[in-house]
Amino acid sequence: MQTKKHYVSVVFILLLLCSNGLYSQDIPPNENPDIPSTVVTDSLTPQPKPVVLETNEAVSDTVKTDSVQPPKETLTDIVDYYGEDYVYLDRLENKVYMYNKAYVIYGDTRIDAGLIILDYNKNEVYAKGIDSAGVYSQKPVFVQAANEVRPDSIRFNFDSEKAIVFNSRTEQSGFNVIAEVTKKENDSVVFLRNVKFTTSKNIDDPEYYFYTRKAKFVPKKKIVTGLTNMYIADVPTPIGLPFAYFPLTEDRTSGFIIPAIGDNNARGFFFQNGGYYFAINDYVDLTLLGDYYTNGSYGLRGESSYRVRYKFNGNVSVRYENLINEERGFPNFSQSSQYNIRWTHTQDQKASPNSRFSASVNLGSQRYFQESINVNNNASSLVNTLQSSVSYSKTFDGEPQVNTTIAATHSQNTNTGNVTLSLPNVTASVSRIFPFAPKVGVKKGILQNINLQYDVRGENRINTVDSLFLKPEMFNDALVGVQHTIPISTNFKILDYLSASASTTFRETWTLKTFRQRFDEDLNDGNGAVVTDTIPGFDSYRTYNFSTSLGSTVYGTFNFGEDKKIQAIRHVVRPSLSYNINPGFDQYYDTYSRPPATADPDINEEIVSYSRFQGTLYGVPGQNFSSSIGMSLSNTFEAKVRDKDTTATEPKKVVLINNLNFSTAYNLAGDSLNWSPLRFSGSIPIVEKLDFNFNGVLDPYALDNSNNKIDMFNIENGGSLFRLTNANISVNYTFSSKDFEGKSRDPDRLNNDTFRNGGRPDDLFGDNTDINNGAIFEEEDDDGTEKNVEWYNYKIPWDLRLAYTATYSNSRRQNEISSQSLMFSSNLELSPRWQVGVSSGYDFKNKGVTLTQFRFQRDLESWQMSFNWTPIGSINTSWYFFVGIKSSILSDIKYDKRREPDQRL
Repeated sequence: MQTKKHYVSVVFILLLLCSNGLYSQDIPPNENPDIPSTVVTDSLTPQPKPVVLETNEAVSDTVKTDSVQPPKETLTDIVDYYGEDYVYLDRLENKVYMYNKAYVIYGDTRIDAGLIILDYNKNEVYAKGIDSAGVYSQKPVFVQAANEVRPDSIRFNFDSEKAIVFNSRTEQSGFNVIAEVTKKENDSVVFLRNVKFTTSKNIDDPEYYFYTRKAKFVPKKKIVTGLTNMYIADVPTPIGLPFAYFPLTEDRTSGFIIPAIGDNNARGFFFQNGGYYFAINDYVDLTLLGDYYTNGSYGLRGESSYRVRYKFNGNVSVRYENLINEERGFPNFSQSSQYNIRWTHTQDQKASPNSRFSASVNLGSQRYFQESINVNNNASSLVNTLQSSVSYSKTFDGEPQVNTTIAATHSQNTNTGNVTLSLPNVTASVSRIFPFAPKVGVKKGILQNINLQYDVRGENRINTVDSLFLKPEMFNDALVGVQHTIPISTNFKILDYLSASASTTFRETWTLKTFRQRFDEDLNDGNGAVVTDTIPGFDSYRTYNFSTSLGSTVYGTFNFGEDKKIQAIRHVVRPSLSYNINPGFDQYYDTYSRPPATADPDINEEIVSYSRFQGTLYGVPGQNFSSSIGMSLSNTFEAKVRDKDTTATEPKKVVLINNLNFSTAYNLAGDSLNWSPLRFSGSIPIVEKLDFNFNGVLDPYALDNSNNKIDMFNIENGGSLFRLTNANISVNYTFSSKDFEGKSRDPDRLNNDTFRNGGRPDDLFGDNTDINNGAIFEEEDDDGTEKNVEWYNYKIPWDLRLAYTATYSNSRRQNEISSQSLMFSSNLELSPRWQVGVSSGYDFKNKGVTLTQFRFQRDLESWQMSFNWTPIGSINTSWYFFVGIKSSILSDIKYDKRREPDQRL
């Protein structure tokens, strides 16, 4: 409706009623005296024929346009309104009343309420709910563009688009705003009085809120308030500010990060994790944080995440800490520097099918995870090896296909401090070539199956220690080498049941320096010593070998009848026989002489053989000729069992023993101890997800009185056929309540901090709860449905992980269990908002409890609480307590307290 349409309706009805006495247009009076008027006379009297005047002028309408301009429309858009019970038009007051599920739509503004009154005199709309039997329902809902307000009542003016709202409720960027009176000036400024700000979902009865008397609200930008006080359960707290500023934005914005304040017995008062967040753009961000202790200790940390959809994503973290214990001048004073660098980069496979760049970097100080003042991760502190890899691979399509990779790798032992770098590491390979294969059809026979490859790898390897890492001295002993490999192989069938293969490998190795040995009699106070001289320059050696194998697969089935519970057992046997020959390459060996250890003239000087390639990157070529026969046997036992489901038409297949393997070898070129130990391994599935894994070594030779192996079979020495010299068993079991519901979920390895540090992705050795990364408790189940936070009924989510391992050693008659331990971890949700967990274990060898951690986590609706306690551990005891608001907007409102492990232990 663009005008006052009820007035138009009245005029239209009057026109219909008077249509018989009115013309559509009156004949105007004749104002021209030259044209006589027509006189109506009696029809019986003959009248003269009228004279018609012809003219060329067009006849124009005598109705002229009104010179008075109509008033400007007050409503510039269509107003649509509705009321389910009635829509009443009060013509006297010029108002429209809409009742029950009513709404008014004007432009981008919509008002829904139980009662709406539209006043055309003031161009205003008034909306409120319906009070029925003391229940106030159908409260107004005011929506303008993307903003939504749910007040008790509202007045809105269509001309100025100003509004007065009473007891409004609105949500802005995760904030729930409850105001007693709201005055909307325009689309960008709203004034509030007696306001509550909260992130609670229960907007009618929030468990906490910030209260202020006056506030200025700019949608999607900010909220500025006066004196603000924090209330918890409607009880005012001492937490108050003379003014407050709440930024509101749907996009990431830069801003300060408020540090945590506390005290430490060894370092004094501290400020932790304070800094600045840079929202650089939609693809990358940067966080700079710092720690400071009053005794002079400090820490710096920079973290950045980046992502380009359908191309790549990753994150970078650099940490440095300067740690000071005690005060200068005291006996226990110590100072150390720790650092850690982590980088993870993953490329989308669809971004570039023929090339790929990836990175997984984790390097740092030897004792970083044990001594860091800002890492609360027990599992990471147990990691003994830090590893890194950065690689770029490229595939060149064609026939044959060529694959190239250039990489840099790093391996660091945190116990010994040894560091190994491969910088760079270049590999290239050419796919298999079948020179005698037919152009069409299947390859058959020895000749047609002949194939060859070409592989080359070059490496610059650096072995150093942690104290020299990233210093010029670490490059002094770098080793450079290149190795070319050409394997040639073929396979064929014998009597249609035996699979045979034969292969030979040619290998050429290059090096840029060799080592010459000599005996210097003047060293070691005249006793002499072996001196190793480094000979720079290119050198190489070539080796080759030959091998062949013969194998088959035998199936045996034992039927018991279809009426039996176990209907049949199938035994699959895969025997294999191989022969390997490796020539001796004496041409690459030299000798030097050294005097005898005694002055006996009858004893000649000793001749020592060595290779100048000893100590090079790829080692020395074999000096001794070897020829051996290898034997292996693989077994699998399966059973067909009658299914418990009576509707099943086929029996159920069950694996009894999986991959029961035996292997040994006989050295034809050896003069003694020709038989190699018999090795065995296997797995027995007990129940789903529970496998009993075992392996061991059986030695056929006996021991002498000094527990040394002798060339005599153990059975000939009065013993058994074999000696069990080593054995290991392990059991790993993971199950949860979701398994009984047909659901399962693997741990998130990519976002797991412990896994990125080289540890396990589960919580078997403790969990690292990242409080600052969001809510502890999930709001939805795996299927996307909202969790029932009232009652669990009979469902209580839980999970359990078990890991048992035992090692038996008897190589020198020690006959002992060298290691035996049981590790477990479990989490249990006692209620929808209470979760407890424990990770612990027992070392049966040392008779002690292993690292133990207890976890208590509480969902306080808008708040979250966590308490991690490590009463027993290899790095001393510690605990960590945290309570804070879930919402990322108010994540700085928190309290945390911790007891750090004693770094001196």
